[in-house]
Amino acid sequence: MSQILPYLPLLGEGLLITIALTLAGMVLAVVVAFAAGIARMSHRRWLRWPAGVFVEVFRGTSMLVQLFWLFFALPFFGVQLVPFAAAILALGLNEGAYGAEIVRGAITALPRGQREGAIALSLTPYQRMRFVILPQTVPAMIPPFGNVMVDLLKNTSLVSLVTVADLTFTAQMVRNTTGATAAVFGTILVLYFVVAYVLSLGSSWLERRVDPTRPARAQNFWQRVLPDRRVTS
Repeated sequence: MSQILPYLPLLGEGLLITIALTLAGMVLAVVVAFAAGIARMSHRRWLRWPAGVFVEVFRGTSMLVQLFWLFFALPFFGVQLVPFAAAILALGLNEGAYGAEIVRGAITALPRGQREGAIALSLTPYQRMRFVILPQTVPAMIPPFGNVMVDLLKNTSLVSLVTVADLTFTAQMVRNTTGATAAVFGTILVLYFVVAYVLSLGSSWLERRVDPTRPARAQNFWQRVLPDRRVTS
């Protein structure tokens, strides 16, 4: 273990890059998940079909192949991405495809009467989604989204293959320099676990905050998130 002590700052820099990749990938994954998940339920074919193709392609192919395609193949079409951008795009699109099914499943599980009541109040599709559907379905999405985010964190280790200096990349550099294989990979194993555990705690905290079985706390949360809305006939 003493062999890698001088290299701990280097591993710390790699950890910061891994955290940055995770956070940026999370943001993109959530945006993609809601966009594709809602589009898959659209009555318009020009929205529903492309969203379905996107979800099936990115769920049905390896994220490593997607990463290589974005970084190595896109330049042949005149698009050159820096390694960090390619990594975020691959992580966000891949995990967003899985998140899209979470969004679609949660929304379709909402009782039909909720939608019918919103229609009876003459709400537009946008108003129904924002003020009726999402406030009731987001709490059910949080636990599976937490799993997706932990999976995204673990997948960041693949970006070292496109020269992103993340935690895995720096660990390989330290291991090649010191030869302390067990100590180096044991250290990053602990670091990955700590970050994943923090993500799990954050997901559990958010789940409790919007728990529908606690009406007062959930109501206060949504009052802060959504503006006051009065529907008039």
